[in-house]
Amino acid sequence: MAGELILIVEDNEKNRKLERDILQFHGYRTVEAETGEDGVALAQVTPPALILMDIQLPGMSGIDALRVLRADERTRGIPVIAVTASAMTQDRQKIMSAGFDAYQAKPIDVNQFVAAVRAMLTRPPAGGGAA
Repeated sequence: MAGELILIVEDNEKNRKLERDILQFHGYRTVEAETGEDGVALAQVTPPALILMDIQLPGMSGIDALRVLRADERTRGIPVIAVTASAMTQDRQKIMSAGFDAYQAKPIDVNQFVAAVRAMLTRPPAGGGAA
């Protein structure tokens, strides 16, 4: 199902544009933030169906932003995919153990990226209940 709102938190303009273009091509609506702080604030005001979070951000890192999102009742249930160039096995383990719902390496593989977004948006909500 398309049309869901997806928040892209990415400081690199080219990466942000690529993610936005891919998602909009597939029918999703997007909002964007360049910093972790702005991403958290935007998610709190207009909760998206999904957040795509870079890890290496100016100021607050993506991992720190995730901690803030998970601690807030308004945003704790929003799935968050880490989208990062940190592709080493230990980096991936650290990112996933921080509580991200999924991981996408950069550079983005368009088919894998779209499949991960679709999978996250169609999975049952946390807590075992059906949608």
